[in-house]
Amino acid sequence: MSITEEVRLVEHRSYPAPAAFTAQANVDAGIYATASADPTAFWEEAARRLEWTEPWHTAHEWEPPAPDPATGERSVPAARWFVGGRLNVAENCVDRHVRAGNGATVALHFEGEPGDRESVTYEDLQRRVSQAANALTDLGIVPGDRVVVYLPVLVETIVIALACARLGAVHSLVFGGFSAEAVRFRLQDTGAKLLVTSDGQFRRGKAIEVKSAADEAARDLPDLEHVLVVRRTGLDIAWTEGRDVWWHESVGTASAHHQAQSFDAEHPLFIIYTSGTTGKPKGLVHTSGGYLAHTSWAHWAHFDAKSDDVHWCTADLAWVTAHTYEIYGPLSNGLTQVIYEGTPGQPDRERHLEIIERYGVTVYYTAPTLIRTFMSWFGEELPTGHDLSTLRLLGTVGEAINPEAWVWFHRTFGRGELPIIDTWWQSETGAAMLVPLPGVTTLKPGSATVPLPGIDMAVVDAEGAEQPPGVAGTLVARRPWPGMARTVWGDPQRYRDSYWRDYAGCGEHGGYYVAGDSATVDADGCFWILGRLDDVVNVSGHRLSTIEIESALVADPSVAEAGAAGVDDPLTGQAVAVFFMSSGGEAAADGAALRNRVAREIGPIAKPKHLVEVPDLPRTRSGKIMRRLLAQLVHAERDRRAGISPQPLGDITSLQNPEAVDEVAAALAALPADDPAVAPHP
Repeated sequence: MSITEEVRLVEHRSYPAPAAFTAQANVDAGIYATASADPTAFWEEAARRLEWTEPWHTAHEWEPPAPDPATGERSVPAARWFVGGRLNVAENCVDRHVRAGNGATVALHFEGEPGDRESVTYEDLQRRVSQAANALTDLGIVPGDRVVVYLPVLVETIVIALACARLGAVHSLVFGGFSAEAVRFRLQDTGAKLLVTSDGQFRRGKAIEVKSAADEAARDLPDLEHVLVVRRTGLDIAWTEGRDVWWHESVGTASAHHQAQSFDAEHPLFIIYTSGTTGKPKGLVHTSGGYLAHTSWAHWAHFDAKSDDVHWCTADLAWVTAHTYEIYGPLSNGLTQVIYEGTPGQPDRERHLEIIERYGVTVYYTAPTLIRTFMSWFGEELPTGHDLSTLRLLGTVGEAINPEAWVWFHRTFGRGELPIIDTWWQSETGAAMLVPLPGVTTLKPGSATVPLPGIDMAVVDAEGAEQPPGVAGTLVARRPWPGMARTVWGDPQRYRDSYWRDYAGCGEHGGYYVAGDSATVDADGCFWILGRLDDVVNVSGHRLSTIEIESALVADPSVAEAGAAGVDDPLTGQAVAVFFMSSGGEAAADGAALRNRVAREIGPIAKPKHLVEVPDLPRTRSGKIMRRLLAQLVHAERDRRAGISPQPLGDITSLQNPEAVDEVAAALAALPADDPAVAPHP
């Protein structure tokens, strides 16, 4: 699966770590040598930051995907960390801070979209989690049971996740905007005993009823015993007696005293589902000790976490970023954080600026998609009248950020001086894998820079040999790490085949983890993500990075967002098709100018053959543009015009904005009959 697309877009700007930041940073440059000398000992030291009820006797065990002598079939790999150790994840995130005398510290500042607000201290959080744990016990939940949580960003969402962790139940959080079909799949796949949902949620200025979707998802499932309902909007909802339970009548009246027990380090903590356009979603299983050790140390190191920080990760709580950098990371480190229920433009486009000022946010972690949206809303400068001086660190997550958006973020939110922690990682990895250390790393716009200490990442060719600087290849992890997903729920062979089969037997550890991304490493050792391996466009044998094409286009002030995909072409094999969203500024998008910009910045071979303006682009919950889906929609429209039944699009239930699929399809359908993008091929 190794690729060698041609890398042409080069970034020369760099930003050394500010001296003042370096002077107070949690870690210094020496951590890299320490971690490299003995990675296992390094992770043991990271794990000692947590509170263990029983110490581990073996730090790490690894069974690589080895071939069976008789059949040659590879075994399913197995990683175990901190073997024999026991801990309680919820106690590490809540109770130990109360015991340390920090119960009065605010854990969560909640802001609802309508403007309702609540601040929850660690002492309050301990009480609420204990009540929820007792209520779950009354509903028959025991260690190992699965609980699906279908809620928006609420205090209750974090409380129920921590209550599950406290009891040893396995939670699976689902985005509150997903369809009944998506929720039902997760209930069936996990065999969940409990669904937690709400009467509704506030989104884009409206109270949206949710319970009916939850009811449809829960219909006739033999394993499901109860539906626990949070009253959020007050909307009238259907009710199933004997199955449905109000949160305020169950959790709200439960005892605030709960004796937690400890669990094995390898006890499952949560299941998180990946999304995609083909095949059913994969339920990735993360365990307690290794995940929390990786998460807690990474958050403390690369966000330079301080006890007086006010941390805001803007992700929805169902996304893995929120699991790691909105629940378990910040809370394990005893920080205060902000959680916001609504959308950035409600009731106006300055809502995020107001929230930063209101709570004195110090660390702001968001997605490139939102940064580009801000660019299209605000132009060159942020609106005046908002004090953002409390910000000391910025972060990005979701997919590679294009350099112009990085520089804009640095100049506006960052005042031209704040470090930006551009993080590359996945649902599968648990926490950051490529990430700068703010007091150490020289930053490069568009690059996630270097591996986290203790992590061994590389770019390799088809045989597993490391590629020289500037040559693209497959991004892999060459050594197991604590936060790695242990398996795919109910399908260990799929775990092996999806992540380990292509480079089984490589390296000193018997196999490489395949991230699914292509990348290159520059002469300074900084990694550049070029896109998914199957997002490469092959034009007349030239393999082109979709992210490079998109970066060139988004640098034009008329373009707010762009998604590039390869579509079939009778002459060149594939052609570059670009779907773009206009910035809405004074300068209207000019197709010829946009094509020429790409040709100038990357090369004539990368010039888009097809340009289609759309109101939105289909994305996953992490903000990744579903480029394969864009190509499928082009081919579907061609088939329709040729009188052929289009191929099904595959699973789209996990998209953040499934309505964008219809919008793109409508834009293609509106193109003239002779437009080469959609004209049937001879």
